[in-house]
Amino acid sequence: MGQDFPQNNVFAVIDLGSNSFHMLIAKHMAGGIHTIGRVKRKVRLAAGLNKDNLLSLEAMQRGWECLALFAERLQDIPASNISIVATATLRLASNADEFKSEAERILGHRINVISGELEAKSIYKGVAHTSACQGRQLVIDIGGASTEVIIGKGFTAEIYKSLDMGCVTFLERYFSDGTLSQSNFDHAISAANQVISPIKQTYIDAGWELAIGASGTIQAIQEILAASGESELLTLERLDSIKKQAMGFASIDKLQLAGLGEERRLVFVSGLAILIALFQSLDIKYMGLAGGALREGVLYSMISDFHNTDIRKRTLDGFTERYHVDKRQAQRVAEVSIELAGQLSATWQLPMEQIIPILTAVAHLHEIGLVIDYKLYHQHSAYILNNTGMPGFTKAEKQLIVAITNAHRADLNQRQFSEVGNQTLLVTRLIRLVRLAVILSMRREDDVLADFFVCADKFDAVKLEFAGDWLSAHPLMVSELEQETIYQQRMSWKLFIER
Repeated sequence: MGQDFPQNNVFAVIDLGSNSFHMLIAKHMAGGIHTIGRVKRKVRLAAGLNKDNLLSLEAMQRGWECLALFAERLQDIPASNISIVATATLRLASNADEFKSEAERILGHRINVISGELEAKSIYKGVAHTSACQGRQLVIDIGGASTEVIIGKGFTAEIYKSLDMGCVTFLERYFSDGTLSQSNFDHAISAANQVISPIKQTYIDAGWELAIGASGTIQAIQEILAASGESELLTLERLDSIKKQAMGFASIDKLQLAGLGEERRLVFVSGLAILIALFQSLDIKYMGLAGGALREGVLYSMISDFHNTDIRKRTLDGFTERYHVDKRQAQRVAEVSIELAGQLSATWQLPMEQIIPILTAVAHLHEIGLVIDYKLYHQHSAYILNNTGMPGFTKAEKQLIVAITNAHRADLNQRQFSEVGNQTLLVTRLIRLVRLAVILSMRREDDVLADFFVCADKFDAVKLEFAGDWLSAHPLMVSELEQETIYQQRMSWKLFIER
């Protein structure tokens, strides 16, 4: 039946990596791409390479068994919507054709063994389409047998290199005895620095504004930091601290760090050593985690709609289409909230370049919960946002958007700010502005709002006044604003409506 009715808007990408094989299934709908399935299996193909780059039959067998599982899911997807790529190990293996021939028979589709340069460019594209790309960025992906290092801007990779080092190959070379000794770490870090050395000056001279990691190693480190209550940003100091914690265990099989998943444990220390060397050689200060990498890059390349686009706009358009948002009303709320922020920007020292995208996003997303129920729609909206990916927005930006959306109407409580950390003052101020903007836009019509003026004193008391006697002709607006002063008073926020 699947052959007669192919899922024309469903796409599949299979990535035959050196450590893991991945299958990503996604649907193109509502102006966006939505993941509907992921399958990952640890194959550790690179561990089957000997010193002559001959891939062992045992490693090939592990790969074929995994692909037999993947093949079942591909049956209902049009062949033109399927892309299968292989990376470093099959680039290196002298008998790669033997593996590839049987793998293609199992899958019923051609496998493309991509070059290191194409892999790097695809990784960058995946990051660009799923992360908050602002300015020039350094992207690093530590794979099983290669590490890609890219500098790019927007959707364009400008400098890219695939380095011959990975968490599986370095595990075999420098941690083969399984011990977590200072000597093993030193040898691994030193070797990685030597691999990086030829490209070091080129990358440092080019420079970047933001460093992003796109591999399982970076994600694992972020999860370890989160488990200990640390910031999500990676620094060399934090990497060294994790290395010291790891050396507190006798061997890899005894390694138990809070936040470290069992499936990542075996190749974690070798990946950590490579990352420490990258931080040292390239003088990386901070690094965040990307939303996607190679698989996403291949996926977005398959769909012409996404070859060049504003990621944040695409994300907002996808939400508004999916949840039938009143786009004109969203624009009204955005315009009023930005106007309010602009009038208070000097007094409150608001970073307008940073907050305009946040206010715009909240305006377009705050009503998505109306499709569920009106009474608590703000909570429904926040829940949907909190549990849905938002490409183009960082984790911190998403937390702000969720917090503001959750508190944009009705009663307020301190629990609504529990996830925003040191951004509490900013988020409370933006909430006060958005709440007023929603009330002032309640007529859902253009050109019905008089000119208004807002100011704040040194105690954060806000005063709102309107031109002429407009308020006297709008008793419902007066009532809503008076109720809002009560809501804000309960939070010890002072709001005065000048009548």
